[in-house]
Amino acid sequence: MLLLNINYIPDRKIQALGLVKGSVVQSKSFGKDFMSGMKNLVGGEVEAYTGLMIQARQIATKRMVDEAEALGADAIISVTYTSSSIMQGAAEVTAYGTAVRITGEKA
Repeated sequence: MLLLNINYIPDRKIQALGLVKGSVVQSKSFGKDFMSGMKNLVGGEVEAYTGLMIQARQIATKRMVDEAEALGADAIISVTYTSSSIMQGAAEVTAYGTAVRITGEKA
């Protein structure tokens, strides 16, 4: 599945099939939360949370791609990611875009 964050596919004609999305709510574990709290004292990257957000984006992307495949899409354009805090210790990551079918080459 081709994923692009532009609203077209270079040199291709496309047919829009509709909006597709995927989301996940991830929460921190107590152990990671405790160790991350210790990291706040000295500064630097909180690697446990970085990994958590990478995993959340991967899950959200897969769910979006699965929805696009169910529509018969070849690609998703205008791909966007958002995240928001749901409650302390939990964040939602959403991936969304427009599912398209490639119909031919541009003249």
